[in-house]
Amino acid sequence: MKSYISILFLVIFLSSGCSKFLDRPLENQPQVTSIDYTDLSLMYQPVSGVYRTAASGTFGKWISVAIRSVHSDDVTPGNDDAGQVAIHNFQSDVTVKSYWGINDMWISMYSVVLGANSALAELDKFGKNIPANDAEKTKLLAKYQAEVRFYRALAHFWLCRTYGAVPILGIESNDPANLGGVTKSSIEDVKKHVIAEMDFCIANLEDARPNAATHIGAVTKYAALMLKAKAAMDLAGNNSGSPYWDVVLDCTNQIVNSGKFSLFGDYYQLFKKPGKLCDESILELQYSDFGKSTGDIVISGGPGEEWGNFFFFQGPENTYSPVITGPGWMVPTQKAVDFLTARNDSIRLKTTIQYCGINGAPDTYSVTPDGDTISGNASRKKYFNGKAYSPRSQMTPDRIDYYGANNNVRIMRYAEVLLMNAEAKIRKGQNGDAQVNQVRNRVKLASISNVTLQQLLDERHAELICEWWGERFNDLVRTDQAATVLPGFVKGQSEYIPIPQAQEDVNPRLK
Repeated sequence: MKSYISILFLVIFLSSGCSKFLDRPLENQPQVTSIDYTDLSLMYQPVSGVYRTAASGTFGKWISVAIRSVHSDDVTPGNDDAGQVAIHNFQSDVTVKSYWGINDMWISMYSVVLGANSALAELDKFGKNIPANDAEKTKLLAKYQAEVRFYRALAHFWLCRTYGAVPILGIESNDPANLGGVTKSSIEDVKKHVIAEMDFCIANLEDARPNAATHIGAVTKYAALMLKAKAAMDLAGNNSGSPYWDVVLDCTNQIVNSGKFSLFGDYYQLFKKPGKLCDESILELQYSDFGKSTGDIVISGGPGEEWGNFFFFQGPENTYSPVITGPGWMVPTQKAVDFLTARNDSIRLKTTIQYCGINGAPDTYSVTPDGDTISGNASRKKYFNGKAYSPRSQMTPDRIDYYGANNNVRIMRYAEVLLMNAEAKIRKGQNGDAQVNQVRNRVKLASISNVTLQQLLDERHAELICEWWGERFNDLVRTDQAATVLPGFVKGQSEYIPIPQAQEDVNPRLK
């Protein structure tokens, strides 16, 4: 569905209670018509709403995933959508600027920011009713505020990585009178803002793995440490002498030295149901059909919005099964296949590259490692993304309309922490072999010695290949390799997509 709503109009909807995002029931419970702010047992409700806003049709939304993914040389759109093709080819003309998808992504991301601001305002009302001597409730309030501020910062982080300089919207921005005049902050200032927010979050979030948190799967201290490290890494860029590498090293050392995380043994199953909220997980978007063939379901997009389903739109155009199927978008490239093949990276190849028949030819078929039969197709797409593949054997019976419904979307995981830690060490003249080899050995690759920066970057490429948060593209940009590796990329022009024309039309200060 095309959407041209400005963030000004969006905040009016939010303020009036008409937002489709905030009207969704929290945690599958009916919303109350009024809130008793003296009842502190209700304090988690606005926090829960932010989790739902982030997961349902926003961070995991198909068009946002597509826009982030197609910048990479590992993924091609798999369709003839002019906007996605133009983004993939680094065209900066009106086709991209007027493309409905970049405006939809803008609105989706800022809906998380504005929803978080609304939640913080609600938490403040609860906070006024906490007795001054109630240290436990005061600490709980700070924890809930940190969970909300994490998601607000994560949205700003992804907005900045996508569009470059963007507005930073604080709680005062939920007043429509203020929002109409917002201006852009520099890329550096947005990343510094994320780091500052994470300092609050690190101090106040639960010190636990997500799967051991009070609310299972919730944001904990370690997600904040990782996001701070990622923002610092972006600020450091390709400057090995930058003090931001000290920040990356400190944050990742804290995660590693906590002893709470470990690599999931089976890389192939890591992205499937067995790997859901495993000890490698630092942050996931949570979805569930509750193991039941009928009734409540939580998917990205919501029931009845199958196109919002993160897994469905990446499914193959499969005539052999009504279950393992989809439009076949976000197709792994031949370059990705060749890269993994040349490394003899067989486990990552098996995990990431699933075949569609024989070279995509109609009337042929292939069989996945889980035994699902996949046909060729009229478009002759040879592959689909195995990291977004849900085997039929792991699906809840009779949930065929919601492909992948009982799986989560991985956002942050410990393997990347190890590689970030290794990169910081290598750039500071230290040895990163131990961290790199943990990641390599998990996929049955031999250990290597005296790992170089380029070997480290190649390992990041292989480990994170065809994932959906834009790390491959970002790595090429920050290490100044994009113009060499990506056809059509022009340094100083292609790093970001433009702010949507629809937004500039409403607020000329965004130009």
